[in-house]
Amino acid sequence: GSTADLSVPPLADGVMMGVGVEQSSRSIWPSIYPAILELVRQHRSTIVFVNNRRLAERLALRLNELAEEEIARAHHGSLAREQRIVVEELLKAGQIPCLVATSSLELGIDMGAVDLVIQVESPKSVARGLQRVGRAGHDLHSVSRGRIFPKFRADLLECAVVARAMREGAIEETRIPRNTLDVLSQQIVAICADEEVSVDELHSLVRRAYPFSDLSRAQLENVLDMLAGRYPSDEFAELRPRIVWDRTAGIVRGRTGARRLAVTNAGTIPDRGLFGVYLVGDGGRVGELDEEMVYEAREGQTFLLGASTWRIEDITRDRVLVSPAPGVPGVAPFWKGEGVGRPAELGEKIGRASRELVALSDDKAETVLRGEYHLDTRAARNLVTYLREQEGATGVVPSDRSIVVERFRDEIGDWRVCLLTPFGGRVHAPWAMALAARLRDSLGIDAQSIWSDDGIALHFPDADVPPPLSDLLLDPGDVEELVIAELGQSALFGSRFRENASRALLIPRRRPGQRTPLWQQRLKAQSLLQVARRYPQFPIVLETYRECLQDVFDLPALRKILKGIQTRELDLVEVETVSASPFASSLLFDYVATYMYEDDTPPEERRAQALSLDRGLLRELMGVEELRELLDLGAIEQVESSLRLTPRNADELHDLLRRAGPLVEGEYDRGFAETLLRERRAIRFRLDDVEPLAAVEDAGLVRDAFGAVPPGGVPNVFLEPVSDALAGVLRRYARTHGPFTTGEVADRFGLESAVVETELEGLERDEKLVRGELRPGGSEREWCDPDVLRRIRRATLAVLRREVEPADQAALGRFLPAWHGIGRRQTLREALVPLQGLALPVSLWESDVLPRRVPAYRPADLDALCASGDLVWIGAGLDRVAVYFRDDAGLLGRPAAEAPPEGVAHVAVRTALGQGALFWADLLSKTELDPAEALAALWDLVWAGEVTNDSWAPLRASRRYDAPRPERNRRRFMRSRASAPSPTQGRWSRAGSLFPESLDRRALAELLLERHGIVTRDCVRGEGIKGGYGAVYAELRALETLGVCRRGYFVEGLGGAQFALPGAVERLRELRAEARVFAERDVLVLAAADPAQ
Repeated sequence: GSTADLSVPPLADGVMMGVGVEQSSRSIWPSIYPAILELVRQHRSTIVFVNNRRLAERLALRLNELAEEEIARAHHGSLAREQRIVVEELLKAGQIPCLVATSSLELGIDMGAVDLVIQVESPKSVARGLQRVGRAGHDLHSVSRGRIFPKFRADLLECAVVARAMREGAIEETRIPRNTLDVLSQQIVAICADEEVSVDELHSLVRRAYPFSDLSRAQLENVLDMLAGRYPSDEFAELRPRIVWDRTAGIVRGRTGARRLAVTNAGTIPDRGLFGVYLVGDGGRVGELDEEMVYEAREGQTFLLGASTWRIEDITRDRVLVSPAPGVPGVAPFWKGEGVGRPAELGEKIGRASRELVALSDDKAETVLRGEYHLDTRAARNLVTYLREQEGATGVVPSDRSIVVERFRDEIGDWRVCLLTPFGGRVHAPWAMALAARLRDSLGIDAQSIWSDDGIALHFPDADVPPPLSDLLLDPGDVEELVIAELGQSALFGSRFRENASRALLIPRRRPGQRTPLWQQRLKAQSLLQVARRYPQFPIVLETYRECLQDVFDLPALRKILKGIQTRELDLVEVETVSASPFASSLLFDYVATYMYEDDTPPEERRAQALSLDRGLLRELMGVEELRELLDLGAIEQVESSLRLTPRNADELHDLLRRAGPLVEGEYDRGFAETLLRERRAIRFRLDDVEPLAAVEDAGLVRDAFGAVPPGGVPNVFLEPVSDALAGVLRRYARTHGPFTTGEVADRFGLESAVVETELEGLERDEKLVRGELRPGGSEREWCDPDVLRRIRRATLAVLRREVEPADQAALGRFLPAWHGIGRRQTLREALVPLQGLALPVSLWESDVLPRRVPAYRPADLDALCASGDLVWIGAGLDRVAVYFRDDAGLLGRPAAEAPPEGVAHVAVRTALGQGALFWADLLSKTELDPAEALAALWDLVWAGEVTNDSWAPLRASRRYDAPRPERNRRRFMRSRASAPSPTQGRWSRAGSLFPESLDRRALAELLLERHGIVTRDCVRGEGIKGGYGAVYAELRALETLGVCRRGYFVEGLGGAQFALPGAVERLRELRAEARVFAERDVLVLAAADPAQ
């Protein structure tokens, strides 16, 4: 629409006034749900925007529960495209009034008429808020209507400021990334794929694009160096060259396969997805892992999925094979810590609003909030109260001109220092990083810090007094260096480096449509990053720093703020409080809400570790020398094989030479070697009795390592002196081999063992190699690269540690009767609810199933339920029936049954009952059939599930197919008549009206959980549900997302993907712990078909 109607409704006063984190977190959502539901009911179509997928699912569920009907559906990127289209069409057609969506509905034009947009929590930027509210009111002359619901009091302030800026159209400045070297690398390969191009022409072409208009020639040649496979460190040998650069002619061209590489890896979106998790052995599906989790994983690692711990046995191209690891500590799938923060421009607006509002009287401030900020009376009053409380606690409110440094002791007596500013997470994240570095390096204080859009909180758990204010002040000229020094070792840097390396075609896909296995990407990125960190000029290191410092962080804004503190343009107010002020409480609550309530992943799993050598593991390995009895020889051979793949062409042989170093005869294909020698990309040199082959780029390396004279014609750039050359050769050898002895490598290169031993000991001192008794069957100590040994050790652990401790099936046998309440149900209704839809032999219902559950069972109670119309029974094959409560039948669907014969009698009975329910005599009258013929047809239709009765009595009849005969020699009005159950007793009716065309699979999944407690593939198969386990698997996963059930490996031998209600899991574990033999009095006798069996 051309205009907008915006407002920020308040939450309940108790929520907005409460300052305690715990109190607020408990009371937020019960206040939001009814308010949103009321707005939805007032409009024809509504979109509710939230900030994550899990919240979308749960909010939709809670709205439906509150409305007691389906009023909302969730829409997010994890739904299949087909499902998203179906949900969108429901909204367009007016069949559902509300969608709860993430950013998946922000863009696009074909959404039909939307009356109202609700945003839960601040959209975090003015532009995003306008984009979302703009989804409403697309009709000509319509108004875009939006309501923004804050989650806590600081969020109310931000929502109000965003609403005002949206009305004013004051969107943030758009920043275009400059000189993105990863994208440049990709484009250069594509340009060179078809034809040669001069470097001059290439530079001119690239600078014609605005993002690269000021790209220097040196930066371009640096990228060309990387793509050509030549870089000033032999440790980059594992990089595969993508182009050939003829420096003499100034020409670059693509190598073989460059076109395919450019086509199959085009684009800038990070390659992410889900990996299926399967049980090793039987292949049963356990669930899915985000590829970022797999990216961090290794064989032998344990992780949590659902309610179970799993050990990774193997990681293949598209799946993770696991075995159960009960009781073993496992990591949770980590939270991705590089979220979008508040822009500094919005932070300044919030700070200015705080300062201006506090300067007004309460009445005037409320008037301004109602008029200019679109708050209603209650919200305006709450916000003014919030600001006044902060002013009373700290003397000043954090604003665009004042920063508050607040100190207080928390509930356990530890000091906390909060820097309260409105400038946003893109400023606070690098500020917190620099502060942590300064405190650690200058004072030896390892402060724990968190940051949000509202400030930075530092925790000093062991300090008698917090550090003085002077130690928290940073020089604006130093902050960038502090951040850069810290950033290089951060998880954020490692993650972005991997993505950039992939984008630059250094870690490409092998085939179209298939991503490189994430574990391979991780190994390559880790190895590359360990070395690249020491070379800031490496293009992808530069690009990763640029991306973090410019796109993720806002360093110019941080420097401006620090300079303002230094020049006294910004006031720095230091205050000590008895407890956290309202703004400090909001900062901490923002953290709690983000890390605990909206995302189930613990905060400590926030990718804090850098992608570097695991020093703890290294010390562990060095301290345990006798691994010979622990390491598996097959695992060693498997790892060694993966380290040295056989080259398939000359290019791959060149890559192997750069990665592994010189190769001797028998280790390479002669034809490929001759090609490289002819193209002057390889050289031979003599060592005693052998002539190893080396890459021409390593001419200086082999000269300085072995004293060999390089052949003529080698470019001078490859003859530069190489320090520690022999150590470099030995490192390459170690990285491409398993455990080896000093003698083995000395013999290979014709060197003195003492010389080699000295070099190897130096690498050990530098922690580049480890030494121990490693290889099974060996007789002396071996050397090994730490990363190679880590892979061998974990591969061995995956082989040796197969301890599986889910509950055995005997424990399940004790659990099921307890779960079904055998002997403990108080009412018949209570016993029947979980048994709905279950087809059982007629005779078992009253002889075994119901009496076992309800000790005081009486047939009259079952008759009463049927007669009232609450309970219906449906035939499910010969002599089998299922029961339903009438209101639930439509959700659960009819039981499986065979179609009846289509005889004349069947048609007649079906037609007669189509006009309404009939007693037996009326049915005979309408069909004019012989009683025996009519009765046979009637029961055929019963077993086919087409006809039912309002009494259980016909099912009790012993002679079910004998039509009743007229009684002879009886007086007409005798007091006594036969009371035996009759096969024709009660009213007969068609059952089709009870069941719609399609069942509600969500309801079916919920019923299965209620019935079995633990749902497995076998129990679903045993019920004969159409479509089997696959028919309800997706719904069970959705229920897991909503927190209704858990997924795990609970019972041995019943498949990996098991779903259970939380109470069921606890009860199963209790029964497993009861290691006792049932006494004779504990023996239960159950029918074989009873689901409690």
